[in-house]
Amino acid sequence: MENEKTLILSGMGLNCEKETAYACSQSGAAQVDIVHTLRFLNGEIHLSDYHFLIFIGGFLDGDYLGSARVGVNRFKFCPPEKMDLQSELNRFVNDGKLILGICNGFQLLVKLGLLPEEKKAFQQQTMSLTQNQKGIFENRWVHLAINPNNNNIFTKGIEKMYLPVRHGEGRIVVTDKDTREMILSDNLIAMSYADSEGRPTDRYPDNPNGSWQNIAALSNQKGNILGLMPHPEAYNHYTNHPHWTRLCFSDEDGEGLQIFKNAYTYLAGLN
Repeated sequence: MENEKTLILSGMGLNCEKETAYACSQSGAAQVDIVHTLRFLNGEIHLSDYHFLIFIGGFLDGDYLGSARVGVNRFKFCPPEKMDLQSELNRFVNDGKLILGICNGFQLLVKLGLLPEEKKAFQQQTMSLTQNQKGIFENRWVHLAINPNNNNIFTKGIEKMYLPVRHGEGRIVVTDKDTREMILSDNLIAMSYADSEGRPTDRYPDNPNGSWQNIAALSNQKGNILGLMPHPEAYNHYTNHPHWTRLCFSDEDGEGLQIFKNAYTYLAGLN
């Protein structure tokens, strides 16, 4: 149980901390701490004390200047006397600990440079998430196909999922040729938007934002960082499903919990 301490960063417009903490506690977390982002950046909380870091969804800084743009500058320019965040995050990842970025958190991971290649953290942003192709906020449930060739820890053993999305800037854009080739050759696509039969598609509304390669989630090469636009924490009980009164469920747990269960199964065996 000593390897199952979870840190959830909140505040600054983020608003999914309670359901995320609940999903963690229902999935095997020994301890879940919700900490305001400024307390973390002020050095009051030590990342080394934790094993699972979650960047949650919401409207970080009101999404001014683009989703997560203000937030990422706050992280990048954290005073070094408070914390060498780049070194802390690199050590965290190299030790095999886990990072999950959901929606706004995914945007933050990309703009920090932790995805798709964490070796470039704080140095170079190689892709972006921008305004949905239809130019509107999307609030709907989507089918997701899991890439069996991706080695990330969070989706292990999962073939498909049905989760809600709620975002205005979820479209993945990759203009750099080398980054495109690396994402495809290294199988970093963890989830793709799919139709009801589980086939990846670029058709709207199955693909709600028009992402390149229908990407809904990306991992790093090591598989211990995952960023996804859908909200697994929002499907933590079968009654979250939009058709729960019409369908028969054999389990009270919502599909989204499997992502968190996989995380804690892995952490339980981490030395």
